[in-house]
Amino acid sequence: LREVDLSTSPHRSMEEVQPEPVLNALKDPAKKGKCKPTPSAHLPIKASQEFPKKADSVLINWDEVHSTVRNMSYQNGKLLVMVSGLYYVYAKTCFRYYNHGDSIQASVDVSNTQLIQYVFHQSVRQNSNKPAVLMKTGSTMRWDNTSYNMYCAQQGRAVYLDKGDAVFVNVSNAWLLDKEAEGTYFGAIKMGN
Repeated sequence: LREVDLSTSPHRSMEEVQPEPVLNALKDPAKKGKCKPTPSAHLPIKASQEFPKKADSVLINWDEVHSTVRNMSYQNGKLLVMVSGLYYVYAKTCFRYYNHGDSIQASVDVSNTQLIQYVFHQSVRQNSNKPAVLMKTGSTMRWDNTSYNMYCAQQGRAVYLDKGDAVFVNVSNAWLLDKEAEGTYFGAIKMGN
């Protein structure tokens, strides 16, 4: 081994030695510009749909024009997963009734109305085509036939979804849905793998 005296060697700044910016030293050059947005979707209610005046649970369709969908897909009321992972799924539905005095609504009894929101999971791994209920919330409302009434149901949870799975929302008494985007919406965002 030989001893070297570094005190007499010329000192150069880091910029002279390393012409590339030091800040980018830890970045992987192979991944440059390849960042994909996190899979997510937010879908407001489709205002133009009509529902029969029955208590049956029906699938809600969502407004594709005013929705935000990234790395997911929407088809026939269902949000389709394109990337497997842990997702936070949420839904909010508002129901309202206002008796305008017309003969159609006046004949409907809303004094003991069940307003239920279901969020379903249709799995590609299940042998059955029957979707599983992920979440359920609601109430039996005792509304007054002569005034304005409103009720909102909101829920959310984390769930692992596989590529090809679908999630969707059904409600009872859909004819009472508030068709404003701020009150009735549905969505999901990927939280992790």
